[in-house]
Parts: sequence; structure tokens; C-alpha cells
Amino acid sequence: MYERKIKRTYICGLDIISEIIGGKWKPCLINLIHKNVLRPSDLQRAMPRASRRALTIQLNELEAHGIITKTIYPVLPPKVEYRLTEIGECLLPITIAMDNWGNEYMDQFKHLLEGKETEQDEGANP
Repeated sequence: MYERKIKRTYICGLDIISEIIGGKWKPCLINLIHKNVLRPSDLQRAMPRASRRALTIQLNELEAHGIITKTIYPVLPPKVEYRLTEIGECLLPITIAMDNWGNEYMDQFKHLLEGKETEQDEGANP
């Protein structure tokens, strides 16, 4: 896990939740693991835009924060599975609400982005 040079202070609950799920892929990882996408290769296939390295880092951080557990089975080739802990299960209402909100807002957000791209294109071609 990344080690900060300046220690972070946690003065409110938002600081803590931001630390735990504040990563580009962490909420998606939590939801996928909840949906029984447990193996690293399956998680990678479910999120093809995420690099293997980024997923590994974020999975390790979730494990370090006690959100998921990692089980390594003694077979060849090694089999690894992730599962949500009890604390991880408590995060599901938050990540599911985030997913629902994003899905409801998606069309409006895409429309806003298209408008900004059009403005930038017009500004570049006077």
C-alpha cells in the first residue's frame, strides 16, 4: 500500500470513507466481489479499462482496510479468491447507491460532456 509522507488525520466519517473507497476502481471491485466475481482474472475481464497493476494495488488496499479477504488455495496453478468481510458487506448500501445514482445521471452527464466538447471544438476553430 502507498505510504504517505505526511500522516493523514481523520476528523470526520467522510475522511474515512474517502480513504477506504476513494479509488477509481474500488467501489466497482466491492460490487463485483459481492456479485461473486471473486478471482483476479474475472475481475480484470469485468473491468477491461483497468490495468492489472491498478486492480492489484486497489485490491491490496481494500484487504489492508479489512474490506475484503484474500484466500490463496494450494493448487497448481495457484488459485486466488476475494470475498467481502463483514465490514465490506456494510459498505454495499453505499456502493450500490453510488451505482444507482450514476446510472440515473448517466444520460445527463454524457450530454453535459458532449456540450463541453462542442464548446472546445468551436473555441479552437474561430
